Amino acid sequence: MDHPKSVGESYTEHMAVAAGFGWDLLRASACCFVHALVPGLFQTTGSDIIRDLHGRMVANRRRCPSAPPDPRLWIAADI
Repeated sequence: MDHPKSVGESYTEHMAVAAGFGWDLLRASACCFVHALVPGLFQTTGSDIIRDLHGRMVANRRRCPSAPPDPRLWIAADI
């Protein structure tokens, strides 16, 4: 239960968001497999979905302001 709170979501909100990401990843995967067989189809669909997911998951992520920072993050602070 700590993880959903750390991203500012309830359990059910997090379940819905995570399931949505899973669905989008399945769509991207299917498009990539079809593209492998027929290169003229879904030429940018897989990468478009991945870019959208990155925007939703990383670039525009909302975090719970009251959540204390993870003390293990100092390891990656300078990366």
